[in-house]
Amino acid sequence: MVTQHHSPALPVPAVSAAYPMANPGYGKRSAPEQLPRTRHDFALLPTRERYVAGFVDHLPEGAAMSVKQLAKQLPLYGQQAISTALNALSVAGYLRRVRCSVGTGDETRWAFRTFWSRTARDNEWWNTFLATENAAQATAPAAAPQAPAPDSAPPPPWLPVEGPPLAQPEDPSPAGQAPEPTGVPHQRTPPQAPAAKPTQPTGPSPAYLALARLGRDDHRLALSADDCTTLEPLATQWLDRGVTIDYLTNTLTAGLPTQVDSPAGLLRRRLIDKLPPHLPATPSTPADAPAPTHRILVECTDCGRPGPSEALPDGLCRPCHQTHTTPADTPPGPTEIAEITAVKAHMANLRDLLKPV
Repeated sequence: MVTQHHSPALPVPAVSAAYPMANPGYGKRSAPEQLPRTRHDFALLPTRERYVAGFVDHLPEGAAMSVKQLAKQLPLYGQQAISTALNALSVAGYLRRVRCSVGTGDETRWAFRTFWSRTARDNEWWNTFLATENAAQATAPAAAPQAPAPDSAPPPPWLPVEGPPLAQPEDPSPAGQAPEPTGVPHQRTPPQAPAAKPTQPTGPSPAYLALARLGRDDHRLALSADDCTTLEPLATQWLDRGVTIDYLTNTLTAGLPTQVDSPAGLLRRRLIDKLPPHLPATPSTPADAPAPTHRILVECTDCGRPGPSEALPDGLCRPCHQTHTTPADTPPGPTEIAEITAVKAHMANLRDLLKPV
């Protein structure tokens, strides 16, 4: 865990009554066994991290914990600064981002949560706590699929929204006895020849819309229509692997550089490099088979890559952990040297092309 010199922190703003809450089952979750809140909490953290930690500590259970929402409430820092502060708080032992498998059968989905502890914890404590949470979810009784809870999360946004079913009489009567309801097509009377099914126009896919909205949330990722069409198949692969639109968006927008020269190129690289693993379909099990074990996967606080708690020390995957914990004066390795050389050669070539003939 980090230790820094004592530094005066800016006063933490009060939590607005209108602060957005996450969907039921998502958002902030407080870890157990925390020490009582005092005025000296987070005193060893740098000013920015102490400021963000104090605000998060006062958020209610279930509050939205995305970088975008936190940046809206903390005007002193932008999304990049908030993201960096959360990475530091993860390394310091104050938080872990996780995804939890909830539901059963076809209703299974991922709930994204951020466990928060006012008292800094080491990796061993977090591993034990998350293992306990995993065991508790595995033994929890599954909800009956016939009667879902009224506050359950909505279906994944990439599924088409079905319209209301057409009204049908419970006990059809012969023609002439009971008129059909107004507005219902006369499809129940068999015609002489099967009627052609009208072609329903299809709009843009969920993957296309998610890409098109990136530029509205962050001008650095503004894409053209051709860019969205080109990247659409890559984004569709993510949705086909069970991730949500929010997860896809957060992964593509996390940790952006200050200036993005090629939004399409950057997003194409991220869509390829950070593609989540494909989970094979689970064969149907008999009714008397034991319920599947619910799993908790820790997400890298920086890039969102999932994995078991033991594989993400300090809440960071291996590449991000090296980035945040390697001293700045460490000499670059062979791979980094090759990348730097390639960039220099590319820039030299561009300068040659721009020279007047």
